[in-house]
Amino acid sequence: MITFLSGGTGTPKLLRGMQKVMDRHEISVVVNTAEDIWISGNHISPDLDTVMYLFAGVLNTDTWWGIRNDTFITHDEIAQMGLEEFIAIGDRDRAVHIARGNMLRDGMRLTNITKNLCDRFGVRENVLPMSDTEVTTRVKTELGLIHYQEYWVRSKGQIQIESVVRCSTTPPESTEEVIQAVEASDVVVIGPSNPITSITPILECRGLKDALRDKFVIAISPFIGDAPVSGPAAALMKASGFEATSAGTAACYKDLVDLFIHDIRDPIEVKNAIRLDTLMTGEEKSIELAGSILSLANKR
Repeated sequence: MITFLSGGTGTPKLLRGMQKVMDRHEISVVVNTAEDIWISGNHISPDLDTVMYLFAGVLNTDTWWGIRNDTFITHDEIAQMGLEEFIAIGDRDRAVHIARGNMLRDGMRLTNITKNLCDRFGVRENVLPMSDTEVTTRVKTELGLIHYQEYWVRSKGQIQIESVVRCSTTPPESTEEVIQAVEASDVVVIGPSNPITSITPILECRGLKDALRDKFVIAISPFIGDAPVSGPAAALMKASGFEATSAGTAACYKDLVDLFIHDIRDPIEVKNAIRLDTLMTGEEKSIELAGSILSLANKR
């Protein structure tokens, strides 16, 4: 079994290949939930939904969010009423947000809700939220402290950020299900996601780092040179005090990682790292990278 730490779009691109090269029942994914947000009374968990929709075979892989061929009738009608939803929410996607929001209001754990939704979508993989504790990533800007989604979606990442802040009423804790998945795994893979907003929220959950210390951990860099493959990782790394490179990513994960992978095109040298083609421009490239990582995992 392999457990993946996932957020954003980088790791799901790797998971697209992994589900083709290994038994899907042997895949567990611990997913970032620090970007979750309530909109129009409904609960959006973007990173969870991307993974769930991917495994269900309905993900819009043109955008890497939402459901393929979804309609936006409700979103457009809400706009006509003068109410703003700064995230474009499809109708089928919204149904998931409504269901999740209602279950949360009824007192269900996010872990159980996710299992319920995955079962309804026919997902065979083990998809787990990083915690049942509500935690939010905010960024400090000239506009004050704003939700990460406000920064990245509403402002399109075009405003200067000073720091990244994690907000929660109680310290987030890894669930028993997350710890069990890690302990049952032969290898843990930190995918090529944004280190600051996608991966470190997972690592900050109490209990996870201790569980990882006895595991063989592989991490894949999301950087080529000083630029991320996608998203605002560079600005977020700099605001958090790290170099926006593969070397900075390795430093961010410190001594948790046993094998670090970065791209064959990367001009940055990382000590004791290996190089693979990590630029997953299509499904075949995802499968190729997944096969290489699986081979390395089997040789550990």
